[in-house]
Amino acid sequence: MKKKCVLAYSGGLDTSVILGWLIEKGYDVIAVYVDLGQPCEDREATLAKARDCGASKSMIVDVREELCRDFAFPVMQWQARYEGTYLLGTSIARPLISKVCVEIAHREGATVYAHGATGKGNDQCRFQLAAEAIDPAITVLAPWRIPEFRERFPGRTELLEFCETRNIPVKASKGKPYSSDENCLHTSYEAGLLEELTTDGFGLVEFGMTVSPQAAPDRVEMVRIDFESGVPVRVNGKCLAAHEMVLALNEIGGRNGVGRSDIVENRLVGMKSRGVYEAPGMTLLYEAHRLVEQMTLDRDLVHLRDQLAPAVAEAVYYGFWYCAKMDALLAFIRETQKPVTGSVELNLYKGNMLVQSRSSPQSLYDAAIASMEGGGSYDQSDAEGFLRILGLPLRVQGQVRPRV
Repeated sequence: MKKKCVLAYSGGLDTSVILGWLIEKGYDVIAVYVDLGQPCEDREATLAKARDCGASKSMIVDVREELCRDFAFPVMQWQARYEGTYLLGTSIARPLISKVCVEIAHREGATVYAHGATGKGNDQCRFQLAAEAIDPAITVLAPWRIPEFRERFPGRTELLEFCETRNIPVKASKGKPYSSDENCLHTSYEAGLLEELTTDGFGLVEFGMTVSPQAAPDRVEMVRIDFESGVPVRVNGKCLAAHEMVLALNEIGGRNGVGRSDIVENRLVGMKSRGVYEAPGMTLLYEAHRLVEQMTLDRDLVHLRDQLAPAVAEAVYYGFWYCAKMDALLAFIRETQKPVTGSVELNLYKGNMLVQSRSSPQSLYDAAIASMEGGGSYDQSDAEGFLRILGLPLRVQGQVRPRV
């Protein structure tokens, strides 16, 4: 009896080859396409291709709402950016893919979970750490970590030739061999000519979600985003579900050239890699959310959150989503977000996001207190004693260890 294997199947170059290779190795392969809102893919064609290539079953599981609501939005609430820049669009999705595939493995009686991540990248960590956290008994099969597989497919040329000989359609070509990963949160581009740091990534990549800032309209477009307890709920007055919110903002931000980046980042496995990204909707949400927080959260809480945010970004980037630390961090951010309710209007112009207005019923901003004009409840005379107490340690140190 053949051993059953669930394959996280995208229909791209790597998983198309891996599907054929697993079948050659005698596995009964169930191809699972996890629908993350990939904007540039034909889902039915992908399923048909899996069946044509020999998968015993192929199926789609739509997790777009869960991805945005339960994964992307909490990370956004943390204002988490890996190494200060990357919005973690791929990292966020990987543990959810593993969750879906392990659930299907249980339902189908499969004991093996296969994926197409390489042994050089971060995704292998995200897939495996999530799968084993959910089911410690699952066998994770990563063909790229198997010498036999690498010897047969030492490079993308051999992968493409495998597909050509079997009439398997794939996006990648010998003429444009960079790789892409898509979901509704972002699209990432890497490999091929992008591995050369002298290559103009913005000029090379054919972006699917954004126009260049230079090609964006020569006029300002205003977008209003409303939040309730840290969750975006309306765009331009229209109530939207989580994934609909992201899709709407992808369109708005995309046509205004918002959300492109070119990053050299540090992978968990130790090497540096170069990636080009576009995330128009999430870029708008991060900015609008930050502006609402500026009104509604007190200084000490925001500063504590900002101290912890890099740790959250690292945990997500590395693949530690299902662990005690992340459970605690997610509980913390849920508490902090309770007063983060308000509206922001952003003027978008050729890649720029300029705040036009902001308001909140939970605002801690008091113009009468903050004003440089007279009046209000703040008595400037109080600052005299405040500064005497605040400066006491400095005066004592200055007497004992003079600086002049």
